[in-house]
Amino acid sequence: EDPIAFSVPARDLRISLAKGGAVLDLAVEGASSTPVVVKVLDRHPVNGATMHVDLLRVRLDVKIQATVFLELIGEEDAPGVKESGVLEHVTRELTIEALPNEIPDTLQHDVSAMVIGDTLTLAALRPPAGVELMDDPETVIATLTPPKLQLEAEDEIEAETAVVGEGEEGEAESEGEESSGDEAGSDAE
Repeated sequence: EDPIAFSVPARDLRISLAKGGAVLDLAVEGASSTPVVVKVLDRHPVNGATMHVDLLRVRLDVKIQATVFLELIGEEDAPGVKESGVLEHVTRELTIEALPNEIPDTLQHDVSAMVIGDTLTLAALRPPAGVELMDDPETVIATLTPPKLQLEAEDEIEAETAVVGEGEEGEAESEGEESSGDEAGSDAE
């Protein structure tokens, strides 16, 4: 069907998007309601207010592709994190294919068994029934790396020690010169 342009009060739109889930029922100017999904959502760069929304009409019996967020759970319980490892969440969005009513808000994966040196790929993720992952199975989702020690280089330490040592010796020498100069001056009188 042809695109339809319409406006809606910001508050109504915000409430609808928050409560609607993946599929919204849209009725424009008294027409019958049509199931739609959000295709593009543009927000104001400063205050985050919704500026523009593109909605896509969908059929509830045909699978569509959508982007969902991946949420990692159990991070604090992972043995590698407890050993001061760094858990890096590499991939945060995934492309899935599902019927419009079966699109989840987020996908979750438990990382509580990860140890230092582990790399989690998309192949380890088990989506809910009716949801198919479209990204490459070798896509890295998360890594758990050992902590990086920030040791100062030997040269930096030696340079700092030399500068500090010179400053103290230089002050002592200056004081010695001043006092010997005073003594010499008093002899001349």
